Amino acid sequence: VLKRTEVIDNTLNPDFVRKYILDYFFEEKQNLLLCRHTPRCMHFKCDFLGQVYCTLGEIVGSPASRLEKPLGGIPGKKCGTIILSAEELGNCRDYTTMQFCANKLDKKDFFGKSDPFMVFYRSNEDGTFTICHKTEVMKNTLNPVWQPFSIPVRALCNGDYDRTIKVEVYDWDRDGSHDFIGEFTTSYKELCRGQSQLNVYEVSGDKDSQYCYLLRFPAALLLTASFPLFICFSTQIHFTVAIDFTASNGNPSQSTSLHYMNPYQMNAYAMALKAVGEIIQDYDSDKMFPALGFGAKLPPDGRVSHEFPLNGNIENPYCNGMQGILEAYHQSLKTVQLYGPTNFAPVVNHVARYAAAVQDGSQYFVLLIITDGVISDMAQTKEAIVNAAKLPMSIIIVGVGQAEFDAMVELDGDDVRISSRGKLAERDIVQFVPFRDYMDRTGNHVLSMARLAKDVLAEIPDQLISYMKSRGIKPNTDPPPPQTQLSVGVGIH
Repeated sequence: VLKRTEVIDNTLNPDFVRKYILDYFFEEKQNLLLCRHTPRCMHFKCDFLGQVYCTLGEIVGSPASRLEKPLGGIPGKKCGTIILSAEELGNCRDYTTMQFCANKLDKKDFFGKSDPFMVFYRSNEDGTFTICHKTEVMKNTLNPVWQPFSIPVRALCNGDYDRTIKVEVYDWDRDGSHDFIGEFTTSYKELCRGQSQLNVYEVSGDKDSQYCYLLRFPAALLLTASFPLFICFSTQIHFTVAIDFTASNGNPSQSTSLHYMNPYQMNAYAMALKAVGEIIQDYDSDKMFPALGFGAKLPPDGRVSHEFPLNGNIENPYCNGMQGILEAYHQSLKTVQLYGPTNFAPVVNHVARYAAAVQDGSQYFVLLIITDGVISDMAQTKEAIVNAAKLPMSIIIVGVGQAEFDAMVELDGDDVRISSRGKLAERDIVQFVPFRDYMDRTGNHVLSMARLAKDVLAEIPDQLISYMKSRGIKPNTDPPPPQTQLSVGVGIH
């Protein structure tokens, strides 16, 4: 048992007061099992009244982060309804800005003065320390004035204002063997006192009388609009999938094909789709998803298409949940002819047209492309991505098979932001992973697909926030009062 509510006597409609703090990760499927019991006071035993399965993502992704589900678990009996709500803890969204200077630091360089920088550490529950911030290096000075910096309060002290913060000062060396100058400790509570004698710290090291001073600390915290806040009150996520039907995948009727439908095991396309889709579907209220294919000849005339609906319905390409997409995918393999080339631009532009129509922050679009090979329309795809980077949109690319994916890495843009016709992408909106990196040789596909989903979805929250910030968009409601972690409450009717 992870958590337990209080007992409420003599009622069929309890509204539980006790809340629980849970760590929330958008990119992970966090399963919850809630059971309802009634105690028998004389023997401290419980009668089972019902249970419900859900995910934390289902709660967060529901309107106003309020999920209502029927209780089950007792055959032939109606067990009532459970209402679950979630809100983000206030101090998880707090940022603070501070600035330090130092005086008479130790001279560590034989020629010239020191090149000092500061390293901040958050203390952990077990007494160890985790690095949470480094300042810039101030060249050739013993009296540095570092630039102001902003940091989440949670990163600095995990929301505990009395927790120890350790600060070390080093002299930078080009070869990485930085010389230790000294250290001091403080806490967020002490820093909140602001610029005063209370925030002058002796830097203990090899030299006496060297000090660090807090120059700047704001009286008020900067409250930022977080991903859970947008999802809770403002933004609906729309998920679209596009599947590669080019001939390089191999004949679907042969076991060597990447599209081969083994009756005992899903192929790579289906596994990737299920791994990502089962998480992101929790954030779509109606669970209806457009599913497209590209690179195939369509019946009856053999026309090549690079954005055809998997369900065959041009007017309504939506599939009901992940199972609906998988069924449409399997049906398409029986009706279309794998062909080519591998063009991404049509499906990117397809989703971008919808994103361009709604740029007020109320909707955000995620496109999942699953492909096996080299892109044929690289220039057009780069142009489409550069244009899409201005829109509320993210792109996930999963590469299946053993092909070289150099072009996909270029589209990812982690090292070099992609450009088209001399114009840089406004944001990094593409995440690429090769499916083969997640194949577990022991056969544990559940864990390997969980890792796949975590890696491809991890950047979505930051990408959504970066779009909102670039447009000055804030959630359309005031944030909940201070109480990412989430506080989860329960009611039963």
